Amino acid sequence: MELRQLNTFCTVATTLNFTRAAEVLSYVPSNVTMQIKALEDELGVRLFDRLGKQLALTTAGKRFLTHAQGVLEKMDEARSAVHDNEKLSGTLTISANEVICSYRLPPVFQRFRSQHPGVRLIFRSVPNQELKQTLFEGTTDIVYMLDEPIRSSGLSVEPLLEEHFRLLAAPDHPLAKRTVLQLEDFHGEVFLTNEKGCPYRTMFDRSFEKEGIDSITYLEFQSAEAIKQCAISGIGIAFLPEIAAESEVERGELIVLPWQIPDLQVYTQMLWHKDKWLSPIMLSFIEATSAVFGSQNEKLVFPTKGKNLTP
Repeated sequence: MELRQLNTFCTVATTLNFTRAAEVLSYVPSNVTMQIKALEDELGVRLFDRLGKQLALTTAGKRFLTHAQGVLEKMDEARSAVHDNEKLSGTLTISANEVICSYRLPPVFQRFRSQHPGVRLIFRSVPNQELKQTLFEGTTDIVYMLDEPIRSSGLSVEPLLEEHFRLLAAPDHPLAKRTVLQLEDFHGEVFLTNEKGCPYRTMFDRSFEKEGIDSITYLEFQSAEAIKQCAISGIGIAFLPEIAAESEVERGELIVLPWQIPDLQVYTQMLWHKDKWLSPIMLSFIEATSAVFGSQNEKLVFPTKGKNLTP
C-alpha cells in the first residue's frame, strides 16, 4: 500500500468522480482507476460502488476513509515539522451552503490564495443540515453554517457575523407600499423560502406559529437566486438573508417589507472537528477567515440564553 494510493483514494472519496479526481491530482483517469483497483485488491474489499457513471462509498470504504485521512494528516504533520519555514502546499476541503459561498466566502478565498498560492482548495456546496456530518465523517476540513448559536461537544465553533433576514417583495406587490404591516396582512400570501430542514426556515416557521399563523402557503427552493427571481416576478414574498438581496434592493427590483421577524438569531459560523489536527494550512485558512470577518465586525460572543448543544 502506497501513500499516493491513499491520497488518490481520499480525493476520489471527496469528488466521487474519477475524472474530477484525476484533474485535481494531475493524473490521467486510467491512472486513478488503476490505483483504486490495486488498493481494493490489496484490501480484499470493494471501496466504491459503481452505479453507472455515479460513484458511492461502500460501508468498507467509509470506514477505510477515516483511517486513510488520518495517515495522510500524520504525514502532513511530519512534513510540516521538517519544512516549517517553507511555503505551504497541500489540499484543504471547505464546505458551506450556497448563500455563504456566494456572499461571504469569496473575500476569504481571495485573501488565502494571495498568501498561499500553492495550496489546492476544494469547495463542496452542501445543504446546511448536512454540514456538521461532513466533519464527523472526515470528508471536510472546515465548514461554514448559517444557524442558531451552535454549542457542540465534538466541534470547535467560531461565530463570525450575526445575519439579518428580511421579507422582500416586488415593487408592485400589494404590500410593498405599506409602511406598517399586521399579521392578518399575510393571510393568503405565498412565501418563497428554503426547503424544510434548513435551520433558518425552521426558525421562520416557528416565529409565525408563535403568532398564531399556521396555515402559510409556501413555494420551496434550494437556491437563493431562484427565490429572488420569483419574488421579482411577483410570485410571492421572499424570506432571505439581507446579504443575499442587497444588490436587488439597491436596484429597486425588490422592496424590504416593514416586518421584523421575532426571535430570529442566526449567525454565520465556522466549524471544525475538535479532534482534527490543525495543520498549518487549516490554521492559515482559519486566520484568513478571522481577518476578513474581523474587519466587518467585532469578535462575536453568542448570547448566553441560546442552547443548541450537539455531539
